[in-house]
Amino acid sequence: MNPFDLLIRGIAAGLAISAPVGPVNVLCISRTLARGRMAGIISGLGAAAADTFYGAIAGFSIHFVIHFVIREESRIRFFGGILLIVIGIVYYFRKPASLNEDRRKSTHSDYVTTFLLTLTNPTTVLSFLVVLAALGLSGEKPRVEGLFLVAGIFTGSMLWWIVLAAIASRLRRKFDDRAMLWMNRIGAFAIAGFGLAVLILSRTSK
Repeated sequence: MNPFDLLIRGIAAGLAISAPVGPVNVLCISRTLARGRMAGIISGLGAAAADTFYGAIAGFSIHFVIHFVIREESRIRFFGGILLIVIGIVYYFRKPASLNEDRRKSTHSDYVTTFLLTLTNPTTVLSFLVVLAALGLSGEKPRVEGLFLVAGIFTGSMLWWIVLAAIASRLRRKFDDRAMLWMNRIGAFAIAGFGLAVLILSRTSK
């Protein structure tokens, strides 16, 4: 398979994994509305980095890591669920800054939280295995081919987050401080709800 084809299929895989609605999507939208497009993009970058990590594991068929993730899935889910619930609680009680303030500057915590949230979702690597198989990319690959595939996964994932942040940024002007408070609370409930669901799954998957 030529490198360009691998790159395109990798982009498709990255988009397919990133696009489904989840807690990171909620965080990206919430941060973009509160602090502007760059905060959303930095949040997406953290998720894209974790997606790329798992995509590399699946793309290079690193079996011992895949087996470890499957074996420890319930524990990883448990800690991921706890992290989501904690973030949801923090978001609920944190008063969003006024939209009139200059909040364009993002912080490293935007990157770190989404990176950890994505990394503590063990189904990501399993999803990549399914998606790559559907795209005809399963099995071991030479290093150069694998690098093109991984580059495509990162590109596809970041493309999604950039588009999502751009859409949320355009909607930002339609919100006032009161609406942002309610959006913050709705986002907090959504994130904590995802966390509770993950905790339940961690118990049932044992």
